[in-house]
Amino acid sequence: MRTHARAVIIGGGLIGCSVAYHLAKLGWKDVVLLERDELTSGSTWHAAANIHGLHDHNNISRLQYYTMRLYADLEKETGQSCGIFRTGSLYLAQTHDREHQLRIQAAKARYFGIDFHEISRAEAHQLHPLVNFDDIRCIMLEPDGGNVDPSGVTHAYAQGARAMGVEVHRFTPVTATTQRADGGWDVETSAGSIQAEVVVNAAGLWAREVANLAGFELPLMTMEHQYFVTEPIAEIEALDRRLPSVADRDGEYYLRQEGLGLLVGAYEKDGRFWAEDGTPADFGHELLPDELERIEENVMRACERVPALGEAGIKRVINGPMIWSPDAAALFGPVPELKNYYCCNGIIPGFSQSGGLGLLLAQWIVEGEPEFDLFAWDLARYGDWVVKSYVKARALDCYSHRFKIHFPYEERDAGRPLRTRPVYERQKQMGAVFGFSYGWEHPLWFAPEGTAPVEEYGFERQNWFEPVASECTALRNAVGIIDISNFGKYRIQGDGAGEWLDRVVANRVPDEIGRSCLAPLIGARGGIAGDFTVTRLGDDDFLMVGSGIAERYHKRFFDAVPRPSGVSMQSTSDALAGFNVAGPKSRELLARLTNEDLSNESFPFMRARQMTVAGISAIALRVSFTGDLGWELYVEEDRQADLYDALLEAGADLGARAVGSRALLSLRVEKGYGSWGREYSPEYWPQEVGLDRLIKLDKGDFLGREAYLKIKDNPPREKLVVLEVETTNADASGGEPVFTPDGAPVGRVSSGAYGHSVSASIALCFIKTEHIKPGAQFNVAILGQPHRARLLDEPPFDPAGARLRA
Repeated sequence: MRTHARAVIIGGGLIGCSVAYHLAKLGWKDVVLLERDELTSGSTWHAAANIHGLHDHNNISRLQYYTMRLYADLEKETGQSCGIFRTGSLYLAQTHDREHQLRIQAAKARYFGIDFHEISRAEAHQLHPLVNFDDIRCIMLEPDGGNVDPSGVTHAYAQGARAMGVEVHRFTPVTATTQRADGGWDVETSAGSIQAEVVVNAAGLWAREVANLAGFELPLMTMEHQYFVTEPIAEIEALDRRLPSVADRDGEYYLRQEGLGLLVGAYEKDGRFWAEDGTPADFGHELLPDELERIEENVMRACERVPALGEAGIKRVINGPMIWSPDAAALFGPVPELKNYYCCNGIIPGFSQSGGLGLLLAQWIVEGEPEFDLFAWDLARYGDWVVKSYVKARALDCYSHRFKIHFPYEERDAGRPLRTRPVYERQKQMGAVFGFSYGWEHPLWFAPEGTAPVEEYGFERQNWFEPVASECTALRNAVGIIDISNFGKYRIQGDGAGEWLDRVVANRVPDEIGRSCLAPLIGARGGIAGDFTVTRLGDDDFLMVGSGIAERYHKRFFDAVPRPSGVSMQSTSDALAGFNVAGPKSRELLARLTNEDLSNESFPFMRARQMTVAGISAIALRVSFTGDLGWELYVEEDRQADLYDALLEAGADLGARAVGSRALLSLRVEKGYGSWGREYSPEYWPQEVGLDRLIKLDKGDFLGREAYLKIKDNPPREKLVVLEVETTNADASGGEPVFTPDGAPVGRVSSGAYGHSVSASIALCFIKTEHIKPGAQFNVAILGQPHRARLLDEPPFDPAGARLRA
């Protein structure tokens, strides 16, 4: 065994072997993979190993299609069979909403150039004569769907990696991982020690234990999962071909052919945790006692759909553990608090994602950043606010609702509330419907008096549409008060604070006390890794405000720039609460609560000061994400409730009212404002989103400068634009493909909402540059159906910014 390696991968299951293979493909061949038992131990070997391409998240679809295509190439490259069965998959819709979901997926397939199309009942019966399609509203066929052999795929990755120089050691458990002073790692095993530049935790069921060796926790929970295989079925024996799999999500089961019988699995409501406090060290290729009664209801629905199943005997039952994150998405990427330590854990549909995850993690390690924005899977989306009770509640919810539609804007309640601000109960009494943001409860919208504060979900406009319209109208006509406490907030202080901050962000930080600026953060490929409002509060004192959900993500970038010993950077996201007071009467409202001169001459746009509001010390910024006249006010958290009450009381006769973040979405979209994670992402170049004007190359070095220089003169591949969409019952929410009138895919929606101030459905979109022409016409696939849209030359609300600067 080598004593030195560029990378050590801990875990010889599907994902660990994929990471090893892809690292070698990218040139890192001095790699060691360590497996505590035999390859495929844990949850890999007993997986049903179904494969599918489409996902609600566009980038996940990309990596799943890459994975599905890779398996055939792996077989050719290594000579190891992956046991690929491309029988096709039939997707069934029993409900109106499921039909919407399938049509949305079909539209995305056209965008990706993938075959996923509707077929008739007669065509479906030809493909699968055992299925009863009588009550099915819509049937889609994915010809490339099917399944693979778990052991075959894993060993193909391992063989491919070995052929390129990777060492694979079985029966070599890791006993310790210790960070070295140079940022590398000492990895102790039963067979000796390895010095590694990089460690990858791909330990599957043992991910928690391996993380503990490095001194951190991963929010994961193990649960039992059952499927069974039947005895041979006469109707299948009589066929001369293999049957397509059946995805009957409304029935809450999955079903495919296995041998001459059927394989049926389910995610029951009454799920069972297993090894809550840690996976046993001696667990490997064992199974758990079966308990088919738990999935009886699901199986009965499967029998109604496939009557022959009800007559079949059961050949064997598989009850094996799976490990879940709180949202059933992977925990992926470098650990922000450590150097050179990467994770790829908690993967549920592993055989649909293994190749893409291996490739993108290898890119992150070798190239500094993956080609796709995978923040939705970045482990940094969880912070130290995660507790075990939350992980358990969320894991059970994800497991038991595995096939439930996840609607746009849906907020699930399991494990909540977790973190609340002092105004939570007050807002609750006011009818607030809450969302969840990096552990915090925050108001989405306020139910009118006499209306239950309960949100309905669907693909079409829901019960919050009118209340949000009322909130938007109140703010645009008078004044609204938006709780922005969940924004990320940082205080940078000390001798040299400004110089250090100038080396972090791409804009020149303000040199005058009381000035603010917008400042992009540049990623390793030259894209937008973050956007911040930076304010100089004193000679060596700055407040920086950015995305709250990205706080741990952004820590990686802040820590990449050495900070002088005299400079401190402290997150004040928990300590400070805030409100955006916005609207044409916001100045009049605040004037009643402060002695400060708030006139435009004294307190213009993009200025800031520390002042007293309602007797409370506050930091006031003359900015507003609503695109209207307004101020952001930040106070110590224990004064939040006092400030809230004072604002509402002082503004009562002005028409002031509480406004939620759902209204803020509408307001920013009609103003054409981008948001981090949607319009601003490491995938997008500054010149594609209009932020290149904020990058100051003449100020000296800053994070990402060299990466930006490599792409700054490239013409935009696509540009962020505003479309007005013709629609009556649903609005774009993000991810919808955009086509030319003749059906050519040219872009996608990043954010969408009904603009209540402009009486139009608005979508922010990325469109290929060559198709951006004045008055250009497009079709936006809302609900999977084409909706006519036209390109706007400027945002529909106050394009000149007169109200913002009033």
